[in-house]
Amino acid sequence: MKIAIAGATGAVGAEFIELLERRNFPVTSLRLLASAQSAGKKLKFKGREIIVEELTHDSFKGVELAFFSAGAERSKEFASAAAQAGALVIDNSSAFRMDAEIPLVVPEVNPEAALTHQGIIANPNCTTIQMVVALQPIHDFSPIERVVVATYQSVSGSGAKAVEELKAQTKAFATGKEEKAEVYPAPILLNVIPQVDVFLEGGYTKEEMKMVHETRKIMSIPGLKVSATCVRVPVLRAHSEAIWIETKDKVTAGKAKELWALAPGVTVIDEQKKGGYPMPRLASKTYDTFVGRIREDLSHPRGLAFWVVADQLWKGAALNAIQIAEFLVSKGKLG
Repeated sequence: MKIAIAGATGAVGAEFIELLERRNFPVTSLRLLASAQSAGKKLKFKGREIIVEELTHDSFKGVELAFFSAGAERSKEFASAAAQAGALVIDNSSAFRMDAEIPLVVPEVNPEAALTHQGIIANPNCTTIQMVVALQPIHDFSPIERVVVATYQSVSGSGAKAVEELKAQTKAFATGKEEKAEVYPAPILLNVIPQVDVFLEGGYTKEEMKMVHETRKIMSIPGLKVSATCVRVPVLRAHSEAIWIETKDKVTAGKAKELWALAPGVTVIDEQKKGGYPMPRLASKTYDTFVGRIREDLSHPRGLAFWVVADQLWKGAALNAIQIAEFLVSKGKLG
């Protein structure tokens, strides 16, 4: 299959390249696209070097599948051109997620939605993806009526510059030097910052409202009550979430554990001992969504509390997009 990656030199672009090779996706040719500043760089795929080309409206001739991870503005500018050239676009930005005509897909939750595409499929926000993977098995057993979530998001979600800033602050702290902050409003080292993205009217941030609206769309529950608090933490990779749900009928912790054990893309780690729960280091560079700390909520008769961890660069971004493509290939709709 002839494939292009728009945003190939970015953090998620690098993950696309690695995962296409790891998963042995049927790639016959690979075109790597980025800004004019990055054009000419060489990146490796399956042992050979590929020269990065400048992303233009004419970049997609002959391309069958285009993965976009170049930001919402670039997607708005170039995705339609790719689709018009005959490529299926799977877009990792926020550009099309809430467009009623464009499917928003998580393969473990609503894979059939991908079949309704008209040239563009949206990949959800990273925090939303791992949450709905965990929610769906419970919802299928007893409808979920309310979700409250607090996220603990790693710095790689802000890009390579944030990763380097955390590393630099760690070195500065160790040597007694000033910890400089440019990416975030304060040093992230030894700190947590309860703001991810910009504030909106009402006090919630854009990231928090993405979780509200996207969850409703993916799970096809327009009236689902969702409240999120998104927090940045000094972790390099993989996001964590503390989730509380209320269901129509009571779901015991034991039953929830059974449901998750059978669910696609979920790994349960739920032992009541030191280290018997998912953590970011464990989840980094893995495919699954990890669930642990499963318990019945003492504050509500039909409440359930649990902890979810996933690699936001893989399952929360590049992997989910590739899984969408793999689903379409399996249905004979791509390639």
